[in-house]
Amino acid sequence: MVGKENLRTEDLNLCFEKLMMVAGGGGGGCGSEKGGKMKAGVITEWKDIPVELLMQILSLVDDQTVITASGVCRGWRDAIYFGLARLSLSWCSKNMNNLALSLVPKFTKLQTLILRQDKPQLEDNTVERIANYCHDLQILDLSKSFKLTDRSLYAVAHGCPDLTKLNISGCSAFSDNALAYLAGFCRKLKVLNLCGCVRAATDTALQAIGHYCNQLQSLNLGWCENVGDVGVMSLAYGCPDLRIVDLCGCVLITDDSVIALASRCPRLRSLGLYYCKNITDRAMYSLAQSKVNKRMWGSVKGGGGGNDEDGLRTLNISQCTALTPSAVQAVCDSFPSLHTCSGRHSLIMSGCLNLTSVHCACAVHAHRAINNFPHPAH
Repeated sequence: MVGKENLRTEDLNLCFEKLMMVAGGGGGGCGSEKGGKMKAGVITEWKDIPVELLMQILSLVDDQTVITASGVCRGWRDAIYFGLARLSLSWCSKNMNNLALSLVPKFTKLQTLILRQDKPQLEDNTVERIANYCHDLQILDLSKSFKLTDRSLYAVAHGCPDLTKLNISGCSAFSDNALAYLAGFCRKLKVLNLCGCVRAATDTALQAIGHYCNQLQSLNLGWCENVGDVGVMSLAYGCPDLRIVDLCGCVLITDDSVIALASRCPRLRSLGLYYCKNITDRAMYSLAQSKVNKRMWGSVKGGGGGNDEDGLRTLNISQCTALTPSAVQAVCDSFPSLHTCSGRHSLIMSGCLNLTSVHCACAVHAHRAINNFPHPAH
């Protein structure tokens, strides 16, 4: 949007009231003009609002209102078409495809486009038009677009090379060849959501992502059952800045995937391993050791080895039934930001009945405080 993003509603109201006043307390001179145009120094109609203020006002309303506003007059239309940077059509439960087809050629300066759907509407011709007109896109959400085929990914690859965030979760028709092709063109990707992309998210595609998308920070591979160690290890070696990795339901991966992430991705903050049945204590100890190695390396470099906020803050090992309490406790002890205490659960162990003895430091302290509290004599 144009202008300051933190301007409050009351600020805009005050600004508009000031604009409605006669500048300099003048009088005489120019009379009123036909069609409700501005008098000298006076705003007589909303269409007379300066572009900067108009875009500020529109930043406070929903996207449906913005689209409506673009039809008020030519000035508003041009201002919105050339000034709007973000647009969401997720509110459109019917005819989103046709609406996007008609709007996209007009909003050519978009940097963010959200087309999330509750039921599939988008078709390949719409995504191709987006790619043809919106070359400045940085964020694109096509989630739950079950109708889309590889044509869409090929179009995005050629038309939107500056993408930093792409959500194609639930797009089950995409192939791994098309995803690998896109990775070769969209090399600035930092956030990629492939949850449920069973055909697209394979080791072949992940090898391409690891090779080309070296700036990647967040990757969701939830329930991509064809993902194996080869793909995850390629990501770990090619994308050292990974911070959030969701491998929930990736039933083929083993300890080797976790070990690679632990050793090659020092900024890893969140790791999802829900229902990864092949994960054993070896993976947990590698995570715990990664914090020790980081501290040692930091000391050698004179950096002090980091602080308690470094390292894992969220770990989901639910249904990883092969893990033992000692291994998981080692991870919990290594990363103080992992919590098992009430209200702060960031070490998630649902379905692991043998891990009930694992507790974070603050939970242990709280338990000790309760036990040490003086009880009234009977």
